[in-house]
Amino acid sequence: MEGNQPMTEAMYYVLLALMRPDHGYGIMQRIKDITGGRVVMGPGTLYGILTRLKREGLIVLQEESERKKIYEITDAGRQALLAEYRRIKQLAADGAILEGEI
Repeated sequence: MEGNQPMTEAMYYVLLALMRPDHGYGIMQRIKDITGGRVVMGPGTLYGILTRLKREGLIVLQEESERKKIYEITDAGRQALLAEYRRIKQLAADGAILEGEI
């Protein structure tokens, strides 16, 4: 990630979905499955994120046919995803103070 900035929720879920190489529609379905339908990503959002992640070296185009492009997470993408996961876990742990306040 550029400048070690936090990821957007959409970027996080795209990388999470790409723990298994997949094409655009498959990524959208996997995100929907992972989130129990809470996050439904449209193609415009997805392809904008794929372009950015590819530019940043977090994913690569593994295979391209006439009808499908298969994307795959890179080692740098895995590291960024793990760092973001740890950051989110820390946010949740820090917020546990609210449980005693509510």
